[in-house]
Amino acid sequence: MNKLIECVPNFSEGVNIDIIKQIANAVEGVDNVRLLNVDPGKATNRTVITFAGEPDGVIEAAFRAIKTAGELIDMSKQKGEHPRMGATDVCPLIPVSGISMEETAAYAIRLAKRVGEELQIPVYLYEAAQPDKRRSNLSVIRAGQYEGFFTKIKQPGWAPDFGPAENDVKRGATVIGARDFLIAYNINLNTQSVDLANTIASEVRESGRVLREGDPVKGKVVYDENGKAKTIPGSLKAVKAIGWYIEEYGAAQVSMNLTNINITPIHQVFEEVCAKAATYGVRVTGSELIGLIPLKAILEAGKHFSEKQLLPANAGDKELIAVAIKAMGLDELAPFNQEERIIEYVLNADRFIN
Repeated sequence: MNKLIECVPNFSEGVNIDIIKQIANAVEGVDNVRLLNVDPGKATNRTVITFAGEPDGVIEAAFRAIKTAGELIDMSKQKGEHPRMGATDVCPLIPVSGISMEETAAYAIRLAKRVGEELQIPVYLYEAAQPDKRRSNLSVIRAGQYEGFFTKIKQPGWAPDFGPAENDVKRGATVIGARDFLIAYNINLNTQSVDLANTIASEVRESGRVLREGDPVKGKVVYDENGKAKTIPGSLKAVKAIGWYIEEYGAAQVSMNLTNINITPIHQVFEEVCAKAATYGVRVTGSELIGLIPLKAILEAGKHFSEKQLLPANAGDKELIAVAIKAMGLDELAPFNQEERIIEYVLNADRFIN
């Protein structure tokens, strides 16, 4: 079996289609790499591009995409709902088949070194590629965002792993690493309240929320004897979440990363957010995937909702996928084309993986 890895870089541009196309074209110009998905978001001003192939080709394609993004995106003028620190905000490598996480991390380090040295962009390693676990979490690294990195990069312990210890005014800084497959998943609410979306997000995410007196949204924060805010763990393991308002949709969302779907599957996440939303008089209207989803995850969701709806237990994949799409409202904002959104279908395993 050939070694196959996936790369899912996030670029800080979701509006200018010409720029997005040029970055995607940089990926498509590399042999032994297949562009799988391009998913721009206007309100977040962010595009997620997914591609896969043999490791050497993938890191070449990633390098070209990072270079192109740095040439075309000006971070000093960039605004959007999503946290970000650079033109290429984050670039993860994911092992797909025939390769270990350790090997994938080594490729990520190789890519990061080249970006830092040849492009002179500050680069931070994360997840499996980062030996210092105090700075392996993406949200910890990105804290302060682009605007805050001009001072953060000078602080003790925050020099980049590669590249200059100076935040690049135009290109910002970049995070590169290796991780397991992650599902980026947003759930839509019938409210415009960011406070409510953030409250729901804080109650479901693993890291939890700050403890408040009385009102969980606006109550007084409770501190311990050391002056540190007390927290309450969230209800879902391996889930990161924030709330935001998407003007394009006219609604707030709970935006999540599901970091281990074997621990917390997508259908459990959907139902938990529905339950939490209901306690605040808010209703979930649907949801959206950013990028791709494994076939196993959507089939499990289809089986779960089929059982709840007392549908036939012997349904085939096509029927189960259809049930999952409707049950979670994955087609509320745009048509859900399974040939373009399910990773195994996009890769076409019989032809692409051998």
